[in-house]
Amino acid sequence: MAHTASSSFTDRPSLDATEIRRRVARLRRLATLLDAAFVIPGTRFRWGLDTLIGLLPVAGTLVMALPSLYIIWEAHRMNVPGRILLRMIGNMAVELLADFIPVLGDMVDTVYKADLRNIALLEQHFGITVDGTARETSPPR
Repeated sequence: MAHTASSSFTDRPSLDATEIRRRVARLRRLATLLDAAFVIPGTRFRWGLDTLIGLLPVAGTLVMALPSLYIIWEAHRMNVPGRILLRMIGNMAVELLADFIPVLGDMVDTVYKADLRNIALLEQHFGITVDGTARETSPPR
């Protein structure tokens, strides 16, 4: 039986709670690396690779858009509703557009943390919460 590209795109299988938790935990680890992997000593202020790589003019912004798009793509693959996907795209767009303004964009990256906001949307949608090490801390709904 041949599988067409259009059928594999629209006929996504439903996922069980364990698989959803596993995927969200993996995405949380990625978002933490991007937005909050490092702490400024003596403070609770965190920053990630997005801030560091984003310092490279234009190229840094474009490179760091790829993992953010991946998080949104994975949400799509988990059958997240379009309204949530649009909010996730909006979060990414805020950070992406700000990145094109020197210095201000780097500050927005560091403070806004679009990828972690997007993970929070996923967790809220699925009724789960995972901590920074991606262990489940609440039951699925």
